[in-house]
Amino acid sequence: MADLSVQKKTEAPAIARREWDPLRMMRDMLRWDPFREMAPAFAPEAQAFAPAFEVKETKDSYVFKADVPGLKEEDVEVSLTGNRLTIAGKREAEKEEKTDTFYTYERSYGTFTRSFTLPDQADIEHVQAELKNGELTVAIPKAQTAVAKRVPVSGGDKPKT
Repeated sequence: MADLSVQKKTEAPAIARREWDPLRMMRDMLRWDPFREMAPAFAPEAQAFAPAFEVKETKDSYVFKADVPGLKEEDVEVSLTGNRLTIAGKREAEKEEKTDTFYTYERSYGTFTRSFTLPDQADIEHVQAELKNGELTVAIPKAQTAVAKRVPVSGGDKPKT
C-alpha cells in the first residue's frame, strides 16, 4: 500500500526540499519489497509474520533480540545445531466471526524461522533465552579464550654437576 501525503500548490516539491542523500536512497531501496506491492489487498493471509531481530556483540556475549508481541513461551522454539542458532515461532490468528466487519487488516500471523551462524568463540553450552513483555532475548556467552603464557627460554649452557 502506498503512503499518501497532501501538498499545497505553493509548497516546493519534496525532492527539492531534501538534499540528495545516497545512503537514504540505498536504505529505501533495500527496504522496498516489490512482491508486497503486487499482493492483493483483500488477501491478508498472504502476509507473513516476520519479527524484527537485533544482533549485537558485547564484551562477554552475543545477544539476539526479537520483537514477538503476543507470543507465549510455548509458541517459541530456540535450538542449536553445531554453530547454528535457529529461532522459530508461531502466532495464531484470532477467531474471526462472520458478523465482524474489518476496515483494515494490518496485523500478520503465521510461522517464522530465522537462523544465525555463530562464531567459533560462542559457548553453546551456556545459552540463555528469555521471553518478557513481547521481547525475546537469547544470550550466548563467549567461551573463555586460552590465555597466552610466556615461557622463559634458557641458554644452551649445561648446568655444572
